[in-house]
Amino acid sequence: MGKKLTSRSEDYSKWYNELVVKADLAENSGVRGCMVIKPYGFAIWEKMQAQLDKMFKETGHENAYFPLFIPKSYLSKEASHVEGFAKECAVVTHYRLKNAEDGSGIIVDEDAKLEEELIVRPTSETIIWDTYRKWIQSYRDLPLLINQWANVVRWEMRTRLFLRTAEFLWQEGHTAHATKEEALEEAEQMMHVYADFAESYMAVPVIKGTKTESERFAGAEETYCIEALMQDGKALQAGTSHFLGQNFAKAFDVKFANREGKQEHVWATSWGVSTRLMGALVMTHSDDNGLVLPPKLAPIQVVIVPIYKGLDQLDAISEKVDPLVKELRSKGISVKYDKRDTHKPGFKFNEYELKGVPVRLAIGQRDLENGTYEVARRDTLQKESVQAEEIVNKITSLLEEIQKNVYQKAFDYREAHITEVDSYDEFKKIIEEKGGFVSAHWDGTSETEDKIKEETKATIRCIPFYGDKEDGSCMVTGKPSIQRVLFAKAY
Repeated sequence: MGKKLTSRSEDYSKWYNELVVKADLAENSGVRGCMVIKPYGFAIWEKMQAQLDKMFKETGHENAYFPLFIPKSYLSKEASHVEGFAKECAVVTHYRLKNAEDGSGIIVDEDAKLEEELIVRPTSETIIWDTYRKWIQSYRDLPLLINQWANVVRWEMRTRLFLRTAEFLWQEGHTAHATKEEALEEAEQMMHVYADFAESYMAVPVIKGTKTESERFAGAEETYCIEALMQDGKALQAGTSHFLGQNFAKAFDVKFANREGKQEHVWATSWGVSTRLMGALVMTHSDDNGLVLPPKLAPIQVVIVPIYKGLDQLDAISEKVDPLVKELRSKGISVKYDKRDTHKPGFKFNEYELKGVPVRLAIGQRDLENGTYEVARRDTLQKESVQAEEIVNKITSLLEEIQKNVYQKAFDYREAHITEVDSYDEFKKIIEEKGGFVSAHWDGTSETEDKIKEETKATIRCIPFYGDKEDGSCMVTGKPSIQRVLFAKAY
């Protein structure tokens, strides 16, 4: 196929970039820093989106849509928010083009300057909270639980497909509550929803926790997160949920009359995951042969490849295969019967291995005579011969087994790459030579956090949510610490 990949051990970054392109997930576009998500990649994102959307609705959230453009004055209303996003904003200044008088082409019409510049949304808190002011008058209007599926723009200079692009797809939840306790409960609940999705569907084990003050979302009082570990020992933030306090309600004057008729500012949350999850999926499970997809998110769960000489043999095989395809689909299993005559079976085997299809069936003349199928599983590359009458049960159980196996493999890797250290020298050695999560005591100051980041490029990924409280001494300063935190180099 001419699609052999660079190995992970040789160059992990190059392996990832090649795999995303060669497996037909995405490619760079003509717009610098932006990507084209190809049909196969988008099919995976659609499955993610459908499952997350279901989980959001089960927790009482509704979908809405808000404008792509945000007036510049809105963004400046919440000081820490604008500071956090100012350097990444794309700005619209004019509303019209015209032909240059010298015939050199189209230019911006200088007479068409906007009265107020518009920001292409980097996130939607400001436009949404301006809207919520009109929607919320009384405690009867609360809680307001809204999600939107959208694209956002954050002007990135160094980009990588799915992991960091100037434009990306995501969902962003924005909720309003009558009490602080209710808003905190919401923010925490959504972290658990994300963790459940990552582990049960993506088969990616995650650690739940909170961010340090310097790593929090701009404008948040608390940020909850789920952190995953990639095969190169780097961490990836897979989802965040933010308790925003009353910051945005005060900035946009969103008040409600409580049960006693007194005016109060509402309490807020926001939370989101993006197409970055695609990168996490690729990097957690895949191998040197290509993608390894968990069955629950695979666009094609089973592919059937006929091996034949002449149309008569193909007709005989199809007679056997067509009812099987129908039966598997009736059980909710996505199947592709690839009888293209433009490609040889070997090419097809390589193609579906590269694309991470969990189960591959092959059937030829000998299989027809013996009443068997050759069954290959993508996660272990093992093959076996299975009797035709047992094939449906075999596929059903195999899909469940593969889902569990890819999770377990990732979990075992993650557990083997969490290292406890007590000294800064040991910390630096582990970060440099082994990678992964390093569990260490920290004195809670941003000065120490900055020093570690500057000297090792490792950041505090999270303060583990259910971490055991354990008195100790900061590995850098020796000052008291009540709990270990997790450090890692990260994407």
